[in-house]
Amino acid sequence: MAPQVTVDSINPKVIECQYAVRGEIVILAQKLQQEIQAKPEAYPFQEILYCNIGNPQSLGQKSITFFREVLALCDHPAILAKSETQALFSADSIERARKILDQIPGRATGAYSHSQGIKGLRDTIAAAIEARDGFPADPNDIFMTDGASPAVHMMMQLLIRSEKDGILCPIPQYPLYSASIALHGGTLVPYYLDEATGWGLEVSELKKQLQEAKSNGITVRALVVINPGNPTGQVLAEENQKAIVEFCKEEGLVLLADEVYQENVYVPEKKFHSFKKVARSMGYGEKDIHLVSFQSVSKGYYGECGKRGGYMEVTGFGADVREHIYKLASVNLCSNITGQILASLVMSPPKVGDKSYESYIAERDGILSSLARRAKTLEDAFNKLEGITCNKAEGAMYLFPRINLPKKATKAAEEMKTAPDLFYCRRLLNETGIVFVPGSGFGQVPGTWHFRCTILPQEEKIPAIVTRLTDFHKRFMNEFRD
Repeated sequence: MAPQVTVDSINPKVIECQYAVRGEIVILAQKLQQEIQAKPEAYPFQEILYCNIGNPQSLGQKSITFFREVLALCDHPAILAKSETQALFSADSIERARKILDQIPGRATGAYSHSQGIKGLRDTIAAAIEARDGFPADPNDIFMTDGASPAVHMMMQLLIRSEKDGILCPIPQYPLYSASIALHGGTLVPYYLDEATGWGLEVSELKKQLQEAKSNGITVRALVVINPGNPTGQVLAEENQKAIVEFCKEEGLVLLADEVYQENVYVPEKKFHSFKKVARSMGYGEKDIHLVSFQSVSKGYYGECGKRGGYMEVTGFGADVREHIYKLASVNLCSNITGQILASLVMSPPKVGDKSYESYIAERDGILSSLARRAKTLEDAFNKLEGITCNKAEGAMYLFPRINLPKKATKAAEEMKTAPDLFYCRRLLNETGIVFVPGSGFGQVPGTWHFRCTILPQEEKIPAIVTRLTDFHKRFMNEFRD
């Protein structure tokens, strides 16, 4: 019998699911990269400049020395017994590694752990959350995961019963949310961020979309808030967060707080406040609001994407529901131990007086100040281009410029059965080697077009990106001028 698995016979939810940051443009970029390696003279550029995904170390960002020293010692504890170790590793790295190894069953990073993560590491994370927020945190509320993404999937799996269940998501949004809602068979209920007010989140818009969903027979279960924003880079003001918490409490919604960019704030007038801190400061406790906060080792100044570390802090759920969340975690056995260790280090880095403190601070601040400069350089460059406007990057790792394309360009895109922003990004890649993600992959107000650009290429490469982009954009606009 011929094989029976075809596109027509696989799960339709898989077909519906889309993930733009690794989509068509990136596949084309990888193909071009292979062609350049085989035949360097084939294109007018010698390298592909990946500005499509928040993957800092792939673009040359260095890892934090203290974190890597501790990981190395934990992964190969035999080094701790060698005399040379004292000269090669800092004293506090050695001390931290010994402490962590004592917390790991069997002192082995190759062993399974508790399904929520190693208890001692969860203790460290809970203490760090408490120090950050000024309110108690319980290690039993921490579920450690392979990056934040599996935690998001876990919550979607828990909350979505059928296509009649909806999740309020920002538009533009990080496509993990639309993809996970599609895979788990729910309905994405969009709420639009206001580009004119720097991607503001208006509670009136949340109420409007909630009522519209209800009138269509959708039961809205949760609200996703990404702060700092991806792909939009805004940082919410505390008063705005209070209004969001109040809205979720009034409507009985689970607040899903994506806080993976909490270290990435670039403007002095804004500060990161966790939603848990905001809710507790309003006097709302466990019995008042369902709140799930996501954190990851992939972002911030650490950028350890490949280590796959992260956690969710789950509060406000009854013991009976918690049992089912634990069951979901246990199906995956446990998250990887290296990622668990790194998550504890990210939340509890060297402190004043520690041997590594000064070098750690220099590395951290060097990365964050460079990211702020890169964001400003790219923002200014976009705003100088004809037909492009770009809001300030207050935080995160991205800019999301709006592009007003000439009618001839949108008509040419339509003839190719392609979204106009994808048409622009494809031309940009083929002529310059720069990889941007079309805004249509994140969602946008109908009739508007955008693209997402990371601020992650190394600082010395930013001028080349600006030059290539500027020259291309002039040619493009001249070619399609109305």
